[in-house]
Amino acid sequence: MKKPTAKIREEIARLQEQLKQAETRDAERIGRIAIRAGLGEIEIEEAELLSAFEEVANRFRGETKPAHRRKSATTPPNGAGEAAGQSAEA
Repeated sequence: MKKPTAKIREEIARLQEQLKQAETRDAERIGRIAIRAGLGEIEIEEAELLSAFEEVANRFRGETKPAHRRKSATTPPNGAGEAAGQSAEA
């Protein structure tokens, strides 16, 4: 039996809210760790910091290729990085 489109839209909205909450939790966790590590006190361009975070992520994923630099560090593809950047600056 097919789901009505209204039910599918409700499910999508619920899942988007769950994703937003999960991304917020991740951003807050990473931000707290970054502050404890002293990153809040360092004057560094956001693009450079993003590149360093990408290198760390690649290291823990077991990837050996260097992180690429994005043209704009303010709008990552999934939007998660923006909240993380805000937490790290707080």
